[in-house]
Amino acid sequence: MRIIQIIDSLDAGGAERMAVNYANVLADEIQFSGLVSTRKEGFLKEEINPNVSYLFLEKKQQLDFKALLRLRSFVVKNKVSYIHAHSTSFFLAFLLKITLPSVKLIWHLHYGGIKFMPTRKLLVLRLVLPFFNNIIAVNQKLKEWTEKEMRAKNVIYLPNFPLNANQASGNTVLKGFQGKRIVSLANLREDKDHFLLLEVAKKVHDFYPDWTFHLIGKDFEDDYSKEIKKKISDFNLGDNVFIYGSRQDVPEILAQADIAVLTSKSEGLPVVLLEYGLYKKAVVVTRVGEVPMIVQHGKNGFIVDSNQPDLFYLSLEELILNNLLRIDFGNTLHGVIKADYTAENVMKKYLKWLVS
Repeated sequence: MRIIQIIDSLDAGGAERMAVNYANVLADEIQFSGLVSTRKEGFLKEEINPNVSYLFLEKKQQLDFKALLRLRSFVVKNKVSYIHAHSTSFFLAFLLKITLPSVKLIWHLHYGGIKFMPTRKLLVLRLVLPFFNNIIAVNQKLKEWTEKEMRAKNVIYLPNFPLNANQASGNTVLKGFQGKRIVSLANLREDKDHFLLLEVAKKVHDFYPDWTFHLIGKDFEDDYSKEIKKKISDFNLGDNVFIYGSRQDVPEILAQADIAVLTSKSEGLPVVLLEYGLYKKAVVVTRVGEVPMIVQHGKNGFIVDSNQPDLFYLSLEELILNNLLRIDFGNTLHGVIKADYTAENVMKKYLKWLVS
């Protein structure tokens, strides 16, 4: 079997990380594993397995025929049989299928908020999906939505999985006091709802001023980012909330953190939550996407509705006050991840499904 992953960029996002994870794991499982980044490279390039054949297309626009021809040449040269397109890269995969009818297409749906896409984009998606042989959804609700709203066939739910191999080393040093750090791994995007985090941070600052929040993730320096920074200033949180931008050394960062949070208002199956569990972090998270399938409130973490800053704060306070509970939650969540969200389990289902 010969498979390539296609992703728009190699920035440190969930879909991007999973494209790299699939390529890396498959390199040891099949005859040929490739990875194609269409528009942009990024930090995750350094995590690519040396056995993965990598191509950067330098795609400039939606219809970039030079990039399409480079992709076609790469596919033909390496006798690729499956094109595994992640998120919005589905359209390029569709164009390739037009020029190479023999290749089989897989679409990997990561984004829990896809149902809120503009009607025009949903119409394009509905038109091209019949050309795809297989569709992967990262949670059960997305699977059901794709089957019902997109009328798609051969849809499977496969969970995301974390990898601790090929992680790039780094020297990020978190500010604040040791033993009193709260980390959020999330790009600065609206669906991650950093405003909820800041509401909670303000309450924490009022009662536990030594505790600090550390925001790790790509800063797009857009209006959303500017509003976050304005809120930090308005709430007088300059000494309590720190923005670091994208970082490669996730294990080192999590080793310095005592609590990890996820404040999203929309998710599929967040890779970051799997990483929190992999590194035994106590978590407070929002009830979105597949998160409730992983976090059981009061047993391996705390989970609250996404529009409840007071409840989020109370859960966080309980962890702030109880170090033994933090340790217990971290160990229990780690057990869940190792039991149910491993690369080995997912790959067995994936490869069996492709040939069925």
